[in-house]
This record gives sequence, structure tokens and C-alpha cells, in this order.
Amino acid sequence: MIEIYTDGASSGNPGPGGYGVILRAGQHYKELSEGFRKTTNNRMELLAVIKGLEALTKPNQDVTVFSDSKYVIDSVEKRWVHGWVLKGFAGKKNKDLWLRYLDISKLHKVKFVWVRGHNGHPENERCDQLAVAAGKQRELLIDSVFEMEAAKGVF
Repeated sequence: MIEIYTDGASSGNPGPGGYGVILRAGQHYKELSEGFRKTTNNRMELLAVIKGLEALTKPNQDVTVFSDSKYVIDSVEKRWVHGWVLKGFAGKKNKDLWLRYLDISKLHKVKFVWVRGHNGHPENERCDQLAVAAGKQRELLIDSVFEMEAAKGVF
């Protein structure tokens, strides 16, 4: 059983932001984070889940993702994202990330558990620290899809 804890953050929405991930399997433990110069909180929440799943080296893993993002969890668990796919994501944001999530999630048995954010949950608090710190780094990555779509007025 693999546990993935995730969080995303942005200062301003949009603004600089980042994600934080903890991967835990038995005695194995790994933290991941990256920051972007302009993005949104929802993009970082979803990217955290994607990066956690992409970090797994073997397919067909039983994975539990712990997240405080109702956006991510409800979109998957209530199967909204599958309806969005059928409608070509008409009127929906983050198509690039949702398609990336759907591709990587097919490789594993993924279930989600919602945790209340900023409520003392140790791994969620740590992921929040990682995400916030990543968004404050001096050298930030470019969320090119977001910036391109924002320039077109999509976001």
C-alpha cells in the first residue's frame, strides 16, 4: 500500500504557487515539491496528485491519495472529469492536467481520502509547508499552459 499526501498553494489566485507531496510506503518516505511563477491553487492541487503518481516506479500499485482539495477529489470520485472528457472539457479549466491525471491514474488502483486542510493533520501540514515554500523560491518554473491560456483570457 502506497500513501500519497498532497497539497497545492498559490499566493494570489492566480499568482506564484507550488505543490508539495509526501510519498510513503512502509519505511520508504519521499518529499517532492516545485514552484511556478504564475498558476492557480486548483492547478497546484491537481499537479501534486499527478506528480505523486508519476513518481511511482512500478505499475498496478494500490494507492491512497490524501488531499484537502474538494476540487480534485469530487472531480474524480463523483466522476465529473469523465463527463468533461465526453464534452471535450467545454467550459472547464485545467484540461491539460486532467488528461495527464487520467493517463497516469490508469496505471494504478487509486482511491482518495479527503482531509481537512489546516487542521493539524501532520502530513497535510507538511505538504502545505512544502507547497508554500516552493512558491516562494527565487527560481520558479513556468506553468506554460496556464500562462498561454491566461493570455488568451481562458483563466
